[in-house]
Amino acid sequence: MPFMRRLVPLGACLAILLAALPARAQEKVVNVFNWNDYIDPYMVQRFTRETGIRVRYDVFDSLETLEGRLSAGRTGYDIVVPTNEPTFSRLARAGAFRPIDRALVPNLANLDPDLQRQVATSDPGNRFGVLYLWGTIGLGVNAERVRALAPDAPLDSLALLMDPQHARRIARCGITMMDSAIDVIPTVLHYLGKDPNSTEPSDLREVERALLAIRPFIRNFSTGGAIEALASGQSCLAFAYSGDVLQAASRAEEANRGVEVRYVTPKEGAQLWFDLLAIPADAPNPEEAHAFINFVLQPEVMANITNHVGYPNGIPASRPLVEPEVANDPAVFPDAALRARFFTIGPVPQAAERARSRMWARFKAGR
Repeated sequence: MPFMRRLVPLGACLAILLAALPARAQEKVVNVFNWNDYIDPYMVQRFTRETGIRVRYDVFDSLETLEGRLSAGRTGYDIVVPTNEPTFSRLARAGAFRPIDRALVPNLANLDPDLQRQVATSDPGNRFGVLYLWGTIGLGVNAERVRALAPDAPLDSLALLMDPQHARRIARCGITMMDSAIDVIPTVLHYLGKDPNSTEPSDLREVERALLAIRPFIRNFSTGGAIEALASGQSCLAFAYSGDVLQAASRAEEANRGVEVRYVTPKEGAQLWFDLLAIPADAPNPEEAHAFINFVLQPEVMANITNHVGYPNGIPASRPLVEPEVANDPAVFPDAALRARFFTIGPVPQAAERARSRMWARFKAGR
């Protein structure tokens, strides 16, 4: 796949690119806090070259980390990238974001109106967030290694992970679990036939029993780290974000060491999410933040980001500019039949969130 050759570690690449910027770029700054491996670093360089605004770029690998930083206040960030539910909607209600000044972001007109309406369930009127990328949560699978250990295991089902009989056999080649209660618990609820937004204590107990049953077979907990674990062959199964698995597949192909990875949308359904560009209420450089958002919303820029990270975006005009191998991959741009199996989540009360967090801690500890 052509885009895989550009998949280099983001931090190293950004450091090289930004160090080479001319002195004039030091006049203005925008401070960005984004998911790891979630932008084309060459587009960051282009933004600075075109605007003279230097980018300070930090990364996080879980919604818990992002929410904790924002809740503490005075982060110094101008752009953050929370997922619509439950993190973005909860922070927006708490007054954590500055409203988007639409006059400063004319490229908002490029966004897909249908996707905007979906996002509006978390951000009424699309006041505080701008759709960046979206995707699903599913399985990253090294089918050859899984088949060697569990030839009868279903490769199209979440049971591959959640059925202890399958997980026990697959454990020998490594299972990575996403380290995020926010993302995992709704999917397990859905897998068990429950409402993914359930706050019923009995439902949470069922989730805990199901997770503890597979806990002995999980090698490690990691979110962004699933990319390297899958690509290097340290794990043959991971519960992960769709684009992370696609990045892992590309890195594995580039390394040419016999590791093959693919993304599986579980037949039971997959959680659909949207990541939004937002400006913290206390952002020190809001004008530069708006300039960054407006730049990203250009079709060519967004096409390059999608090519690089393997996630679909919300700019229809970018689709013809996306490389064919990416644009025609149903794992990146799912068809209507796949989308019919997606589900979304909403916020749950704080008491329920605390109960989920305590349960997650017990699960990770294995007790």
